[in-house]
Amino acid sequence: MHFSPDRPTFFVNPDYRPMACANKLVVDPATLETVGAIASASDGEIDAVLTAAIKAQVAWKKLDAKSRAKQLHAVANAIEAADFTRCAELMVREMGKPYPEAIGEIANCAPIFRYYAEMARDDAGKVAGTTQAGSFQYARYEPYGVSVHIMPYNFPILLMCWTVAASLAAGNACIIKPAEATTLSTLDYMSVFRSLPEGLVSCLPGGAATAQALITSDRTHAVAFTGSVAAGKAVAVACAERMKPCVIEAGGSDPLIISQHAPLDVAAAGSVTAAFHLTGQVCTSAERFFVVDSVHDPFVELFAARTRALRIGNGMDKTEIGPLVSEAARAKVMRLVDDAVRDGAVTVTGGRIPPAHATGWFYEPTILTGVTPDMAIVREECFGPVAAICRVRDFDEAIRLANDSPFGLGASVFTTDLAEAHEAAERLEAGMVWVNNPLIDNDALPFGGWKASGLGRELGRQGLDAFRRSKMVIIDHRPAIQEWWYPYPDSWFRETGGRKHV
Repeated sequence: MHFSPDRPTFFVNPDYRPMACANKLVVDPATLETVGAIASASDGEIDAVLTAAIKAQVAWKKLDAKSRAKQLHAVANAIEAADFTRCAELMVREMGKPYPEAIGEIANCAPIFRYYAEMARDDAGKVAGTTQAGSFQYARYEPYGVSVHIMPYNFPILLMCWTVAASLAAGNACIIKPAEATTLSTLDYMSVFRSLPEGLVSCLPGGAATAQALITSDRTHAVAFTGSVAAGKAVAVACAERMKPCVIEAGGSDPLIISQHAPLDVAAAGSVTAAFHLTGQVCTSAERFFVVDSVHDPFVELFAARTRALRIGNGMDKTEIGPLVSEAARAKVMRLVDDAVRDGAVTVTGGRIPPAHATGWFYEPTILTGVTPDMAIVREECFGPVAAICRVRDFDEAIRLANDSPFGLGASVFTTDLAEAHEAAERLEAGMVWVNNPLIDNDALPFGGWKASGLGRELGRQGLDAFRRSKMVIIDHRPAIQEWWYPYPDSWFRETGGRKHV
């Protein structure tokens, strides 16, 4: 069966299969037109996926590292050779992302499969200095079994590839539960896995109930989740109750500091992308700005000028700012902005639904000044195109307020002062710190948050270790009776009051 947006399907490598449950229409957030149809997995479909994954993983884990790497390179080859036009268009129409960002995300996942293909070959364990003569003592790594990957809508393909590549490299089978808002594009992408063994990768559409069924199943053994803090906590609790390892990337409210030593033209340009990329729907979007008093006004002026130049519209057109993913997402942004203005914040630009885009879930890129740390827009994750600016006395106050948050995903700083750069890297309470270049990542470095922003890490060596468990092995090649074995020799005892004591 071929994939069609109009027919609800799920994927068990290498086939698409029809779904039995009632259809749910997918609506374009820019036009409110119907894009296609999806369904939630039935108990039988969940069982079929789990059965296929368990069977496939038994053989996959036995495969030698070189052969497994070859198959992951074949996935990378398929990504590089594929035409992702339909997949990118589906993503744009499902969640509003501008087309250049959609096609870029979808097409540029090959390196992560190549990275983990070779990482898993190189990192096989550790030989330790022996604690006993003649004994060979080492650690080895083995896969968990079947991993579940619960995906967000903002980067549905890239973030899926981050954890699926690592899990496959570690020797697991993978079941992907896509975000409901980007199910169609995720399903379309599944064809890149067709060279892998039958049943090794599956994509199972559905909502929270589907995710819960996969997490709580005794036939799954590890979980990767990206999404809201509330949902992340629920996933972590469900995993903890079953002693099931999990990687949780739960978003945040990232700070961005503008130092008195910041190059303001660069800082303004970088801040536009940091705050408004993907309409502010990036987990690491800069939401809380702390601008030192001496440069506050000129920075705001430059920042606002660049923000006003952004084009708003349908992601299939020439635009930087598409719609938010849903009416509920826009309503939250509007509530936070309106509350801040009511409490004394000033709207420099934006703060409204664009008059030219009354249809769809659009909202203008918004800059607020006069924001105070107690406002809800600073305390909550906004996840929309809003930069909330707090004026601060100095760099030290900026660091202190940046850390005054339950979140700790990323943090950014603009400065030309080397001491401030190093101090920020040391003092900021976040899993990632960017100086003069926000939002970038590196396959070889760990990605993840502190505090409420997550548990565990994706990418890098830690991203691989998240999907495998260690085993200590001790081999004595010449069996011998050890002196510390029972029974103890009499010489180990001492006489006390007619009784012997060890």
